[in-house]
Amino acid sequence: MSDMQTKIAQTIAVLQQAAREFAPVTFANSLGAEDMVLTDLIAKNQPDISLFSLDTGRLPQETYDLIQKVRERYSVPLQVFYPDATQVETYVAQHGVNGFYDSVENRKACCNVRKVQPLKRALAGKKAWITGMRREQAVTRGSLEVSSFDVDHGLQKFNPLLDWTDAEVWEYIKANDVPYNALHDQFYPSIGCAPCTRAITPGEDIRAGRWWWENLENKECGLHVASRIPKRA
Repeated sequence: MSDMQTKIAQTIAVLQQAAREFAPVTFANSLGAEDMVLTDLIAKNQPDISLFSLDTGRLPQETYDLIQKVRERYSVPLQVFYPDATQVETYVAQHGVNGFYDSVENRKACCNVRKVQPLKRALAGKKAWITGMRREQAVTRGSLEVSSFDVDHGLQKFNPLLDWTDAEVWEYIKANDVPYNALHDQFYPSIGCAPCTRAITPGEDIRAGRWWWENLENKECGLHVASRIPKRA
């Protein structure tokens, strides 16, 4: 068995464990390259894992195009959660429509309204959730575990692609003709909201294009809190 086949088998085993031991379980699909690998694997091997995505209201058009492709390609439905309109209106009234550029606090407050609060609704009633995070992605993700208890949300959290490399992610996508965000072909390795994401240049960190006006150690939106102590399942 090749290294790639081994990693695929290990990932499927993690998905099966999650579904077997922690049902109901859901996958938080950010529609990045990693998450499209997991979408494909779940659809093919563990379709009882539900899929959801968060529409912040400020996504690039290419991301909306991919949401439609996922709907057309896969039988597993992708549920989309939106921020509360009143909370968005309150934030904009207080900070302005682009107030997130003014400070880390303002940016995290925007992420809280547009991402964290909808995530809480998406995870309600679930016993575990799955993400596409990888250690290689950011300095804030070096201490992650494949399976750990998520204290903030009170449920188990699985990161099945934790030890996959970027090259392995793209090898799988190409080999299996998996749809992906067109911005990846324009030097966007990590894609979030349109006003908070830019292309990177050769040699830059793969998350350098996310909140590029901030320091690397600040580059999380609040969906994944790196300071919590992980505990193996």
